[in-house]
Amino acid sequence: MKKRNGWLIWLICSLASIMIGCSQEKPQDDQLKHIELVAPNFAGGGWDLTARSMQSILSRENIVKGPITVTNKTGGGGEAGWKYVKQQNGNVLAMNSSLIITNHLLGRSQLTYEEFTPIATLATEWEVVVVPQNSTIRSAEELMRRLKEDAKTVKMGVSVKLGNDDHLSFVQASKAFGINPAELEFFVYKNSDDLVDALVNQDIGAAPMSFSEAEKHYKDGRVNILVISSDKRLEGLKEVPTWKEQGIDLVFQHWRGVMGPPSMTEEEVAYWDDAIYQMVVTDEWKEVLDTYSWSPFYKNSQQTKLFLKQQSKMYEELMNDSGLKQ
Repeated sequence: MKKRNGWLIWLICSLASIMIGCSQEKPQDDQLKHIELVAPNFAGGGWDLTARSMQSILSRENIVKGPITVTNKTGGGGEAGWKYVKQQNGNVLAMNSSLIITNHLLGRSQLTYEEFTPIATLATEWEVVVVPQNSTIRSAEELMRRLKEDAKTVKMGVSVKLGNDDHLSFVQASKAFGINPAELEFFVYKNSDDLVDALVNQDIGAAPMSFSEAEKHYKDGRVNILVISSDKRLEGLKEVPTWKEQGIDLVFQHWRGVMGPPSMTEEEVAYWDDAIYQMVVTDEWKEVLDTYSWSPFYKNSQQTKLFLKQQSKMYEELMNDSGLKQ
């Protein structure tokens, strides 16, 4: 009898031990042993810098257990990387930006933002308008007045392609000033360095671009920055006014975020909500923002889902205004 009781006690303890072990184990921790962050462009680009900053902080702060790798997949303005991520599981995340919306609106991609799982919006940088250092145009207000009198009087330039944030931020400003954006004359250059060369050579008169692209040329004295799309003047750039100060009520974010494949579970999303929040409140993340002149723009998965819907509506309107979408 005692032998049977001893066996029963052993069995009960064994089962209890198994149940306790199972209850303490987090399925998502087990699933996320190896993380891949996909930057769908070249090394050193904005998506790549974002992914590598995440990799560093999540690992160094021990927020995510296990190895984290960054993979660059170039092609199609993000298309190649996003197609890859769409076929993966919750261990693989992709960096994104407004291109996940605008590529589809312009017919450049069949992918839509709705086909992915929103994870977070991380940061934003600001758009500026630059002119050659020796330009007679000394303010954004003056530039807009000239374009309003004759939309072809100042040749505009943009790098990579029409329909990106550089282009569309100026479309929005033009419309707000009473200019028909579809009448503006834009010349497209393959990168920001070529664009600045065209400015210096006076092939074009002005160009919108992200501040991170313009900063080195501004410091080298090659260009003058007329205006920035932030809500207030930036520290370290106090001499550059905002669009609001130039008479146009406009704030335009050039944001970057993270998304996952469509197959992600609620538990996986919750895991990343917690992990990324822990990341964005670290001093290291604040240093990253300062280093690249980015501004904090954190939104969790639910907030990002709503934000993307709002952005899609805004970009569709801008496409129509620009004349790109017929």
